[in-house]
Amino acid sequence: MPLVSIALCTYNGEKYLVEQLDTLVKQDYPELEVIVVDDGSKDQTVAILKQYESVYPFFKVYQNEQNLGYTKNFEKAISLCNGDFIALSDQDDSWELDKISLMIREIKDNLLLYHDSEFMTEEGISLNRKISDVRNFYAGEDSRVFLLENCVSGHAILFKKELLNFIGDFDKSSFHDWWLVYVASNHGKIGFINNCLVKYRQHTDANTNILGLKRDSTKKRDALLQIEKEYHRIKFFTEYEFNNFQPFKTKLLELYSSRMESYFSFSLTFFIYQHRAQLLFIKKKSALSKINFIVRYAWGYKLKAILG
Repeated sequence: MPLVSIALCTYNGEKYLVEQLDTLVKQDYPELEVIVVDDGSKDQTVAILKQYESVYPFFKVYQNEQNLGYTKNFEKAISLCNGDFIALSDQDDSWELDKISLMIREIKDNLLLYHDSEFMTEEGISLNRKISDVRNFYAGEDSRVFLLENCVSGHAILFKKELLNFIGDFDKSSFHDWWLVYVASNHGKIGFINNCLVKYRQHTDANTNILGLKRDSTKKRDALLQIEKEYHRIKFFTEYEFNNFQPFKTKLLELYSSRMESYFSFSLTFFIYQHRAQLLFIKKKSALSKINFIVRYAWGYKLKAILG
């Protein structure tokens, strides 16, 4: 049986860590290693990790001398993995105990496989909703689907080690899971299974906000920041050395670059409308809602800067 590595990143995660670790070390898949990289925790996280390391020979803990940040820490954790397959884990979820064995059985000829997850509150109470309730899941080899949207959460990913030959350096200002699935869709097939294999804890102060939880207004991303981050991501993805659909991506970047210097961006809006089947596939919205979403791209960065 092939070795599977679980790459876990931690940072001040003592509150929910034991619950998560128990579901990792008790997986029913026998050939397993857990690689943990702590990013400078100030609480009891490291002490908890060391306890597990002392009990489980396949459990290895590494500590960063300097804080790397979420994305770069996952890059380091992945680089330390020895398995033929690599799975990613957050520090505050809860896995089904057959998650790895089921995914190994189902990955087949896919380069990367992901699954559905059930949302729960910070207190661990089910919200009776799944990621598939708010996102369309994609399977295939069309990387254009991931230029504007993402449906793949890091905790749901299992990928073949050969993907490491293509991922290069992670962009520290982007999400690691988005980058992994984008690269995988440029080099092979990605697939999904409908099983909910993780209980996915939701926090009001988290970087991702799939359910649109109500947050303090001071923590909301303003419109300009959203535009800047999206432009940066599209530029980073378009400059990837091994892109498929390169002319398409080059055109999208050209139009988005024009938006950054303009008051209006009608050409970008029309381009997204023309290719909405790919660019907005993941959005689980009605046709009318997607049109309303597309119209927002008509406002250039300069106009948004004036209007606020």
